[in-house]
Amino acid sequence: MKNKKTVVLGATTKPEKYAFLAITKLVEKGHSVLAIGQNTGEVAGVKIYTKNIPLKNIDTVTLYLNPARQREYYNYIIETKPKRVIFNPGTENPEFYQLLQGNGIKVEVACTLVLLATNQY
Repeated sequence: MKNKKTVVLGATTKPEKYAFLAITKLVEKGHSVLAIGQNTGEVAGVKIYTKNIPLKNIDTVTLYLNPARQREYYNYIIETKPKRVIFNPGTENPEFYQLLQGNGIKVEVACTLVLLATNQY
């Protein structure tokens, strides 16, 4: 399995949240994880940043933010040039799909946890 450097956007230290589970599972599966959320903290040894940090060589950005909250990250994500952006359930955003695809970034409407569990990540 190839290590896919992944940014979890909408990261949280709340164990009942899907972003928390995604960070945990990504780490378990051997992926490098960068986490950005509203509050600092740590999940599975991954520090959560509250500011946009410089990103390089990102394979995947997985979103855990509703469409209205995504807007402030549009340019940040596009400038990062990830290979793909995963829109988890509840984050679907056709406006952002078009911007990403127009910049050569693959859009995947899927669940990161399901992709990991079924070895399709």
